[in-house]
Amino acid sequence: MPSEQSTEQWSEVVVRALKANEISLVAYVPDNVLAPLIKLIHADPYFTVVVPAREEEAVGIVTGAYMGGRKGIVLMQTSGFATIPNALASLVCPFQIPLVMIVSERGTLGEFQQGQAMVCRTMRPVLQSLGIENFAIQEPEHVEFVVDRMIKQAFSTQAPAAIILSPLLTKREF
Repeated sequence: MPSEQSTEQWSEVVVRALKANEISLVAYVPDNVLAPLIKLIHADPYFTVVVPAREEEAVGIVTGAYMGGRKGIVLMQTSGFATIPNALASLVCPFQIPLVMIVSERGTLGEFQQGQAMVCRTMRPVLQSLGIENFAIQEPEHVEFVVDRMIKQAFSTQAPAAIILSPLLTKREF
């Protein structure tokens, strides 16, 4: 397995982990960092893909799907996360919805946009204040383990989880 991981891109590993955990619904607002993952998901007939106008809508779609018996995930960037605390605090957390989020981290390591930096500084404190498990992946060899285990934990504990993709992993250039 380690040799297989070394030739795979992080996005390919995420797709494999989603399938292994029966995550078939993906809701996202477009993001350049997540583009490799989004492209793979669109190309794979296993996934049903929804592209709402805002991140709160993505949360509502995946939450509703869960209530209907389907597992999904929300993809967003850090600034998109800033739009969803109310949905998390008033819907996802109190009703114990295992919403899994993958967030591409902006606002750090050479970010040039002040707004991104401000939101980045608030994301983890918001997650902590809501009691949402979160983990930032920095190394390619950790992608499969972290994505798999965070999904499993979310669904077994009936609690939301945020998987943060560090720029160290995605190698995003500003």
